[in-house]
Amino acid sequence: MMKVQYSSSPQNDSKTSTFQHHRGYRNDKSLGDIMSLTGKFARNAIISSGDVCVNVLTDPVFSERASPFSFSGPKRLVKAAYSPETLPSVDVCVISHSHYDHLDSSGLKRLAKVQPKIRFVVPLGLARYVKDAGFDDVVEIDWWESDERNGITVTATPVRHWSSRTPFDRNKTLWAGFMIHFRDGYQFFFAGDSGYGEDFIETKSRLGSPNFAAIPIGAYEPRDFMKDSHCNPEEAVQIFEDLGAQHAVAVHWGTFNLSVEPMTDPPEKLREALIDAQIDLDRFRTLTHGERWDL
Repeated sequence: MMKVQYSSSPQNDSKTSTFQHHRGYRNDKSLGDIMSLTGKFARNAIISSGDVCVNVLTDPVFSERASPFSFSGPKRLVKAAYSPETLPSVDVCVISHSHYDHLDSSGLKRLAKVQPKIRFVVPLGLARYVKDAGFDDVVEIDWWESDERNGITVTATPVRHWSSRTPFDRNKTLWAGFMIHFRDGYQFFFAGDSGYGEDFIETKSRLGSPNFAAIPIGAYEPRDFMKDSHCNPEEAVQIFEDLGAQHAVAVHWGTFNLSVEPMTDPPEKLREALIDAQIDLDRFRTLTHGERWDL
């Protein structure tokens, strides 16, 4: 079914019915490789970036664990800033990929009970998860495709990552970043999860620079294991420069442990990288959970 449904996508490998990056980046680590890391360090991670821009929600995660199970798996270290019941009214939600720290089915079911009319825009293959949670207004798009409604255009962009929810569905669904363009010309870019690559230069070339960006800075060690899918703070600064963003907020750190760097390292190393790059620290910030930044 996946082969028939998505064979027209340039990112879909017809031989394996899986999605791959067109630049040749591959993340083909075995389940054993992944389990050896999590077994040795007993860590995983989750990040919820919340409503970074008014009425736009990105990768909402409300559950206590980033896991298919309520009784085991990575547990939240910091309370979510919002619950589905206290979340402000949302117009558009994007979900970057299928990992449990970004696609929270239990949390989405709770959200659907209080805000069932949210418009979702997701990469190829993810609509069924969102619809199963109780939402009807769900659109799947491929990289460089757009969904435009009510003055808000959402465009999926390539990033360097992968997808999986079970040991048997590696890269059966697509992953993406998103550029969101508003009627007044304001642009917001959400990177989701990504290793560093040339995608961000191409995004700027095709879509222009964002006024504001959400860029991941955590879960990057051990480097040889993580570099293909998670940028480090120094690379996050390079992404910021590649995009030509005016301002950015650091995401994907400080909520759950995924990797081996200390929890305090990502913001400290981001600060060092910004100073080295001679970038004003007020342009690319880390926020405390629930903190609001008025630009």
